[in-house]
Amino acid sequence: MWDRVREELRNEVPDFKFAIWLEPLELAGVSRHTLFVRAPEHIRTWVRDRYLPIVRDAARRGLYPDASVEIVDQHWQTPGIEVGAPAPPGHGGRLIPKYTFDQFVIGRGSHFAHAAALAVAELPGQAYNPLFIHGRPGIGKTHLLHAIGNFITLYGSGLRVRCATAEEFTNEFVSAVRGHDTKQFKQRFRDIDVLLLDDVQFLAEKARTKEELFHTFNELHASGRQLVLTSDRGPGDLAGVEDRLGQRFAAGLVVGLDPPDQAVREAILAKRARLDDVTVTPALISEIAGRVTTSVRALEAALIQVVAHASLRGDQPTPNLARSLLGDLPSQPQAEPCSASAIIAATAAQFGVPRDAVIARDRRPTIARARKVAMYLTRTLTDRSLPEIGRDFGGRDHSTVLHAVRAVTADLRRDAALAQAVEDLQRSLLATA
Repeated sequence: MWDRVREELRNEVPDFKFAIWLEPLELAGVSRHTLFVRAPEHIRTWVRDRYLPIVRDAARRGLYPDASVEIVDQHWQTPGIEVGAPAPPGHGGRLIPKYTFDQFVIGRGSHFAHAAALAVAELPGQAYNPLFIHGRPGIGKTHLLHAIGNFITLYGSGLRVRCATAEEFTNEFVSAVRGHDTKQFKQRFRDIDVLLLDDVQFLAEKARTKEELFHTFNELHASGRQLVLTSDRGPGDLAGVEDRLGQRFAAGLVVGLDPPDQAVREAILAKRARLDDVTVTPALISEIAGRVTTSVRALEAALIQVVAHASLRGDQPTPNLARSLLGDLPSQPQAEPCSASAIIAATAAQFGVPRDAVIARDRRPTIARARKVAMYLTRTLTDRSLPEIGRDFGGRDHSTVLHAVRAVTADLRRDAALAQAVEDLQRSLLATA
């Protein structure tokens, strides 16, 4: 439920304001249609005074028309509150409004993928079917996927679009099987005109889910309905996906996305600043674009970090501030990615813990933190999927890796010492890759 509210909030406020005031909020509980939202002490009063109406409106758009919101402290607790109540119907099918073709910055590494996505959006089921878009995390696959859905929703004369991640597809299928109600699940994913499925690499170890997707794919494709899929690697490189499904993924058009070059990175930052109504200088844009080269997601996160720090200090964001926050990162990514083994060893040394403990089931706080950082770096610096990273770390589930990546991403914004340690590790690993 809170994910849906957060999604609405992200679309409502500039990213840097979201990062400072709204991202730290947590859902403490739900009673009927009242959401009790926990806010850290240092921002609670400000959120209650300035942002409560925005949070309430987001809850009403994303959950219930009559939803109400109360801001509570860290110690708030009331008996009888339902935590984790089921989300309203349709969860998983929502498109992100800001992901449109107009907002996508086209570069040399994304021109073909953008053209193919636009052709599919204009002629669903006729141009390229299926369309399979692949590339490393954070460079625009999800943006193009949602751009297709938004375009068809606006201009498709009522065509029914279903957008979901592979994880959502899996979770809904598992729930349907457990509830002995697969009929409604099949209606949601087959009684449609366009299926947009994100991050299909997460299906690698889900045998029954792959079987269901195989039959869903066949039914939609045979009846001429459009399928668009994204992954962090091409169909032939999807470990754990059997040949018959991989062959279907590759039966249409397969296009790759490459990381943006310097000029495109600058254009992305300039557009992001305009959308968020943030004043930045060309020198600052050039500084950030020259230091963050791995992905669009990392690029925008760096801009948010610099603008947020400047805002908290009451200053203007400057190139000097960007240099101090982002460190002396390499100007270009290395051709050969680091190995998971090297990352684990380097992280263990950095945190002063045994290497074997990082991949063991040791839950001591210091070791757990080192493990999360190592997972984060493996996801950032390599092309390995979440299931593959889970196997690198002692056979853990991909959801554990995803949680670690999200946790470290959030901690980096709040913990300067951790951010410095991670930057040091990145420099060291990239220098020896």
